Amino acid sequence: MINYYKTVNGRIEEIKEYEQGCWINCVAPEDDEVQYLLDFLKIPPELMRSALDDEESSHVDSEDDTTLIIIDVPVVERVSKFVTYSTMPIGIMITDKNVITVAIHENTILSEFSEGVVKNVRTDYKTHFVLHIMLRMATKYLQYLKQIDKVSNRIERQLRRSAKNKELHQLLDIEKSLVYFSSSLKADELTLEKIMRGRFIKLYDEDQDLLEDVLIEIKQAVDMAAIHLNILTNTMDVFASIISNNLNIVMKIQASLTLLVSVPTVISGFYGMNIIGGLPFDKFWWFPIALSGVLMLVMYIILKKKDMF
Repeated sequence: MINYYKTVNGRIEEIKEYEQGCWINCVAPEDDEVQYLLDFLKIPPELMRSALDDEESSHVDSEDDTTLIIIDVPVVERVSKFVTYSTMPIGIMITDKNVITVAIHENTILSEFSEGVVKNVRTDYKTHFVLHIMLRMATKYLQYLKQIDKVSNRIERQLRRSAKNKELHQLLDIEKSLVYFSSSLKADELTLEKIMRGRFIKLYDEDQDLLEDVLIEIKQAVDMAAIHLNILTNTMDVFASIISNNLNIVMKIQASLTLLVSVPTVISGFYGMNIIGGLPFDKFWWFPIALSGVLMLVMYIILKKKDMF
């Protein structure tokens, strides 16, 4: 699907057809739409293939007066009752007349621009517009990292009360999300540093300041992702140790109870045998019970001193 947008009175609005200086947003384009971009807008096929590759890593490339910037953006998905986070690449192509964005799936960052949520952005200022997309991307990373931190704290509180597989699976999903975020953020940081050198797109003074702001946000997100990942990894290691320790305690108590229960079993076995000459106090039914109780008390005291209970 291809849509055209242009800034009208400080707000991005959708227009019916192509105009010079408009923003062309392509989401999951069909084959005929891809061919239209190649023929009408003279997009190099190699750059288009890179933009449509969902496994493409973040980088910047240039060919035939067209610059392609691939950035990894954060996405959030809801699976049953759980929310998972991951990343996806989007391609941003800068031609001499327009900015073209290509994405395999819908994403909130481009949707916020197309719906006019982001104000005071002009589509005909190509570099300025692209840097605002990147700034929105960096802001979205920070927003999702804060959400991940809140979810991690909530799951940790639940694990303190009872360690269940459901909470452990959620922590594992969060750890995977942080790994994706960390890897994508580092790649985006390298791409932005290449752009800052001014070799691929021309940067004006205002653009330079905006790009520095984007880099600051990205570096902050990189640090936050690394900190949260480190904390989460240590938390999972601690809970694994706690679960192992609890299992040892349960096994120790179970072994102790087995020893205590075996005392009356052994004594009743002795007094139940047909032995010539008999056993002491074999005429008194209460004696085996009393002897079992005394021996169980003695064994309990011994096990207690050895910290078996």
